[in-house]
Amino acid sequence: MATLGSGKVVLLTGATDGLGKAAAILLAGHGYRVFGSGRSREKLAGLGALAREKSLPLEALEMDVCDDASVRRGVEAVRARAGEIDVLINNAGFAFYLAFEELSLDDWRKQFETNVFGVIRVTQAVLPRMRERRQGRIVMMSSVSGLVTGPMQSAYSASKHALEAMSNALRHELHPFNVRTILIEPGYIMSGIQQVALDLAEPYMEKVQQGPYAKLYASAWNWANATRAKSKTTAEDCARVILKAIEAPHPKPRYGVTELATIAKWGKRLLTDSMGDRLIRRRYGIPDRL
Repeated sequence: MATLGSGKVVLLTGATDGLGKAAAILLAGHGYRVFGSGRSREKLAGLGALAREKSLPLEALEMDVCDDASVRRGVEAVRARAGEIDVLINNAGFAFYLAFEELSLDDWRKQFETNVFGVIRVTQAVLPRMRERRQGRIVMMSSVSGLVTGPMQSAYSASKHALEAMSNALRHELHPFNVRTILIEPGYIMSGIQQVALDLAEPYMEKVQQGPYAKLYASAWNWANATRAKSKTTAEDCARVILKAIEAPHPKPRYGVTELATIAKWGKRLLTDSMGDRLIRRRYGIPDRL
């Protein structure tokens, strides 16, 4: 087993599926002591069993990022078992893929409670000790949707734009304390987030299939599915980018993952808003009139 991590302690939220699970396994395999958190006891049991099977320094931790007391207990449990937290990876999140008009206020609250307030809750629980110790890495799992917004992504993209803004502020505020804030910006990668989005859309299926945005839903989902099918990037590839960012002596502010993330980054820099809008509408097959 490699020992790059030298026993450094990592707290990783949303570790039971997809990108989080891949990162937890990779980092543990490189010598980090990883505490992978989640809400599902069944999935946490599976993560723990996998860790034992592979003899990895990976412990499953029950923690709900949407609950103050749960986060407090989780962070205290990590410190009691392993000491100070060296790396925090804010990965927990999900996505609504629904039209702005058809999202309820409760949907918006749920989206932001996990993707934004959950990140704030965990970071504020961990950050003071990092600042006092003058060391630490905070990794924020953003998205290409934090750079550009496509149709049916208003809530999810808004939450990731918020994460980008928070991370930019933290990067400046924590610079004097040697605590580095790093954004990871994946494009479309197959993970559990797609199935969750479909499950969340189920109550709206009549509107999705027959409502005023039905054709836009079909175009947007067809494009997303085609993009995912073409992408050769895996969750393990994303995990390797996270490892690179953690290991870098002078990490970059943000790391894109997938070709789409690179295109989006340069498109934001080089295209006017009108040009970018036309490109997005063409890619998603959005007509001028319905």
